[in-house]
Amino acid sequence: MKRAVISDLGRVILWFDNKIFYRKMTAYCPLSVDEIRGIVHKSLEFVELFDLARLTPREFYERVIAKLGAKVGYNDFMAAYVDVFSVNPPVFEIMQKLKEKYRLIMVSNVDVVRFGFIRKRFPEIMIFDDYVLSYELGVMKPDAEIYRVALEKAGAPPAECVFIDDMEENIEGAAALGIPGILYRPETDLGRELGGLGLSIS
Repeated sequence: MKRAVISDLGRVILWFDNKIFYRKMTAYCPLSVDEIRGIVHKSLEFVELFDLARLTPREFYERVIAKLGAKVGYNDFMAAYVDVFSVNPPVFEIMQKLKEKYRLIMVSNVDVVRFGFIRKRFPEIMIFDDYVLSYELGVMKPDAEIYRVALEKAGAPPAECVFIDDMEENIEGAAALGIPGILYRPETDLGRELGGLGLSIS
């Protein structure tokens, strides 16, 4: 019998598109969207360090604008960086139904600024019983520790939980601890996948 659903945030409950950020940055530096994307992708360690709270928001801003050669103030940069999200209605509706029967735990690799923005912009999605966030814990998926903390907050053994994520390595990380997983894609019939694992959303 399943007792808890552990879910990712980005590209599951919320869509996000970093191209929105890249396009906004073209107003502040002499680079194209593709050039900005390439530089950011080569500097993903900055994003990971920010998600782990090993860089402050100000340090993250300074490192990224230095890489881009951008002339943009801190507030304008952060406003562009955070405003890349939109709700995925079918998944959110399913989460609302799951909330009636199961304990819901969110697990996300996310930084303090983006999560603060999400909490204010999308208060309707903050229906989870507990949250496991990389910037608070200091570890990221697929590190085993983040799943152990999620299980503690779920109050259920691995076999009685289901984990939903859009990245295969994160699903594999959860599976290594015995947590059944659903790899979510835009075409995934999440209701059917959950039903196949014994969860009811009716």
